[in-house]
Amino acid sequence: MTGAPPVVEAYGVRLRPFRADDVADLVDGCADPLSQRFVSTMPSPYTEVDARWWVEAGAPAVWTGGGAAYAIADPATDRLLGGVGLSNPVPARRQMDIGYWLRPSARGRGLATAATRALAEHAFAAGTVRLELHTEPENAASQRVALAAGFRYEGLRRSAGQDRNGSRYDLLAWVRLAEDPPGPTPRLLPDLPDGVLTDRVVTLRRRGPDDAEMMYALHSRPDTVANQAPPVPPTRESVQRRCRLAESAWLTGDIAGLLIIDAATGEPAGSCGLSYTDVAAGEASVGYALLPEWRGRGYATRALRLLVDWAFGPVGVARLIAGTVPENTASHRVLERVGFQREGLQRGRLPGLDGTRVDDLTFALLPADLR
Repeated sequence: MTGAPPVVEAYGVRLRPFRADDVADLVDGCADPLSQRFVSTMPSPYTEVDARWWVEAGAPAVWTGGGAAYAIADPATDRLLGGVGLSNPVPARRQMDIGYWLRPSARGRGLATAATRALAEHAFAAGTVRLELHTEPENAASQRVALAAGFRYEGLRRSAGQDRNGSRYDLLAWVRLAEDPPGPTPRLLPDLPDGVLTDRVVTLRRRGPDDAEMMYALHSRPDTVANQAPPVPPTRESVQRRCRLAESAWLTGDIAGLLIIDAATGEPAGSCGLSYTDVAAGEASVGYALLPEWRGRGYATRALRLLVDWAFGPVGVARLIAGTVPENTASHRVLERVGFQREGLQRGRLPGLDGTRVDDLTFALLPADLR
């Protein structure tokens, strides 16, 4: 690249080249544990020597290589707030990667979204047609930035990342094209209103890492395992991972995993979830399970009603289904109390143990069926 990189101002941020007086703020941002955790290319520990090298050699090399290395600055003070850049240019495809980081004091203000939008639009105006943004599966905050900046989830990149020790890990790919409409990407599974659904007896909230032990206790119970296919108990590690990735699974549209809470005590009573089975047809599936001490109180029915109201309302689902093993009569009663109707028995649809197959008794609900 010849000449000074252009300054970009849009959406309340200024993107400018890094300067020598950014060193202290660079250390503040890049030595922070969160930056160290999710930006594996940063030296660890990050020192003034690293910051000076970046200003004097690292960032200029990015520009020379066809990428971009911008400081995110406050338009009023010009002080460094973070960084955003373009890397891995593929000129033949007119494609690049985009990434960002923020100082701790700058987080939670929408600045990463603003900087990403500003740089993406600048790149598109310069001829780029495709931008990829990669996030670690556990980095839900960065995934929210991607969605808010208009990027769409495109899939899992297996072993696409490498940490400082050489270990490989998966990355999620988020993509925005020059032709995509402006504004945030619509989500298949929106956030809950005010973070919860409640009828003042039962409350539903998103599952998280702290719920792993309760989820393991529930889903490793023999009576719970018997009603799933295949009837194999999960490992503690698999449940822990599922809970760590619960928000990411919600954001990518895979599943809305919720905890059922007793509203009076705040104690967990069980879990439930909503996942699409056919996006184009507007069809989704529901599931639920309760701990034994909370059964017989109508909590499963209340939780299911809350879930289906949200599904038919903010989510915009047109049809809900629930698959059950034919012997699970307690679950059948819950479904019928809400208005689900039996649609048929699918023989041998699901895997059982030792190569056997399990029948699936399917129930379905339309908005007009709600009781």
